[in-house]
Amino acid sequence: MSHEGIRIVSEEEARAGAREEQKLPADAVTPLKVRIKKTEGTGVEIDWRDGHKSAWDFRWLRDACPCATCNDERGKAGREPGEPRPKPKELLVMYQAPPRPVEVTLVGKYAVRFKWNDGHEAGLYSWDYLRRVCQCTACHPLKV
Repeated sequence: MSHEGIRIVSEEEARAGAREEQKLPADAVTPLKVRIKKTEGTGVEIDWRDGHKSAWDFRWLRDACPCATCNDERGKAGREPGEPRPKPKELLVMYQAPPRPVEVTLVGKYAVRFKWNDGHEAGLYSWDYLRRVCQCTACHPLKV
């Protein structure tokens, strides 16, 4: 019998997965107001129906792309959503423009899609996903 594809999960990973699987109340994942500051190049702000406010800069959002390819790459590298890739240790690093969306599309009533200036456009940032990765100090009290 083959055991390929079976992965043993630690208790900590199982608890984190269970937290992610908990269904959030509808008001917590329903935006009241969405501001995508594409022209300014700064990021996204959402006022949620439950009164909470969230904000992300475009660098963080690009590094937190929820598509399968980016999730897999982050998982293999042991990085969390929004955590950047390590800088190359080359002597002369090529300049790379900061991430900016060149196009923003609402997807139904449940998500937003960015076409990034690096050509990537596979990630659907659902309202549920964005609420779960809120970066405010209320959601992440240990953030400095």
